[in-house]
Amino acid sequence: MRWLRPFTMTALCVSIAACTTSPTGRSQLLLMSDSELNEMGSQAFSQYQQELPAANQTSQRYVQCIADAVIAALPAEQQQLDWQTRVFKSEQPNAFALPGGYIGVNTGMLDVATSQDQLASVIGHEVGHVLASHANERASTQNATSLGLSAISSASGMQSAGGQQLMGVLGMGAQYGIVLPFSRAHESEADIIGLDLMAQAGFDPRQSVTLWENMQAATGGGAPPEWMSTHPGQGNRIEGLQANMDQALATYEQARSNGRKPNCPRP
Repeated sequence: MRWLRPFTMTALCVSIAACTTSPTGRSQLLLMSDSELNEMGSQAFSQYQQELPAANQTSQRYVQCIADAVIAALPAEQQQLDWQTRVFKSEQPNAFALPGGYIGVNTGMLDVATSQDQLASVIGHEVGHVLASHANERASTQNATSLGLSAISSASGMQSAGGQQLMGVLGMGAQYGIVLPFSRAHESEADIIGLDLMAQAGFDPRQSVTLWENMQAATGGGAPPEWMSTHPGQGNRIEGLQANMDQALATYEQARSNGRKPNCPRP
């Protein structure tokens, strides 16, 4: 498989000249403009609002209070976005943040995140995806992977039935070897960014571990094997959070001493 080597991230960065670094210093391939991503975020948010009913105002105020505190800890250029937060009536424990400044939380997540600190961990994680341009990177990586596999197919004459079968295997290899690991990297990176954000906002970062313990209990061990998943194993997530906890606690104590003490009454 030596002929697969040209299609590495390094080669793509050199040839396309669209590389940057994430907030944690990881190299990224970004091919889409912010305006394109923001428009996609706006459309997706509108679609989500059409498909799910809004939650009651008590839940909205609670989530808005936490989101506002997290947003206040963002870099100045991100605070300038017109952030919108909505709570949706759905039993599925889900939350998201989209390019352009859109935050959504399902009421089912409030059953898993049982305190303001735990929900701040969720929101910080989702906003971390936006800060690190993960949507752009995912789309760019998938596009580049598709282009790379197409070029391999053309260059290698894989047009026969056997060639197409091999191409299918290569497609699976690209899926499990490139696309999903990047997604797992995104999730782990968003965990670390979110940990720092919640601490800067004055939320107890130790509750991020409790959140994932709750999530573990809620899923009942039904997650797919980690190597086939877009998310790290929950045990690995907890280990990653704990490895960065000392710094987060120092940030939290500093935020509290500076008067950042969010108080968002749970409904």
